[in-house]
Amino acid sequence: MELFYKKSGQGQPLIVLHGLMGMLDNWATPAKVLSDHFEVYLVDQRNHGHSEHSDDFSYQDMSDDLYEFIEAHQLEGAHILGHSMGGKTAMKFAQNYPSMLDKLVIADIAPRAYEVHHQQILAGLLAVDLKIIQKRSDADKILKQYIPEFGVRQLLLKNLYWPEKGRLAWRFNLEIINDTIEQIGEEINDRKYSGETLFIRGAKSNYIHDIDKEMIDVYFPNSKINTIPNSGHWVHAEQPEQFLKFVIEFLN
Repeated sequence: MELFYKKSGQGQPLIVLHGLMGMLDNWATPAKVLSDHFEVYLVDQRNHGHSEHSDDFSYQDMSDDLYEFIEAHQLEGAHILGHSMGGKTAMKFAQNYPSMLDKLVIADIAPRAYEVHHQQILAGLLAVDLKIIQKRSDADKILKQYIPEFGVRQLLLKNLYWPEKGRLAWRFNLEIINDTIEQIGEEINDRKYSGETLFIRGAKSNYIHDIDKEMIDVYFPNSKINTIPNSGHWVHAEQPEQFLKFVIEFLN
């Protein structure tokens, strides 16, 4: 699948992958700093952003999309940075195609399996009747009944757009995401990846626990974990200065 992307900067390529129900625009601000050091490729994964929608939606599919993207743009030896779902795509790719990347950065996700925990978010999104609402504020009133966190709602609402006058739509493929949500939490355990890897976790996040280090060491033996204080799951948005410092120091 041909993926939509935006490119900036010069230097060694760095491919950035967003999380579930996100899009490349979520990384526009960090990319301004990263592009001073690297040739940055912000990528919309399948069923997200401006990339194509598909009934096939697994980490193997997204890993293969990344392989095709690297081949098409001749980016062998690029660094890869992935957040949350994008981190699992990056891990899967590194395990499947270890010779095609240089260094790997995983933002606030471990290779272990996660129980489905997006039920309220999905319920809120499915409650938004796109045939009726006229503007984002209408959708926000509905989402607020399910999702109290303002920042999470704003992230989701960025995905609303007008494909034609008077009609709103989601940029992500809500139907397929809802149908395959259990796959998004699956374990990434194909094989070991021995390349240099940095895991960055938020101290307030519950995505990477101390006990996860055991599994990380098994599948990513040449890795380390850096923790960002006063940060939850959205490490790049909540503590951008410290996050970017960790990333740039590691990749350089």
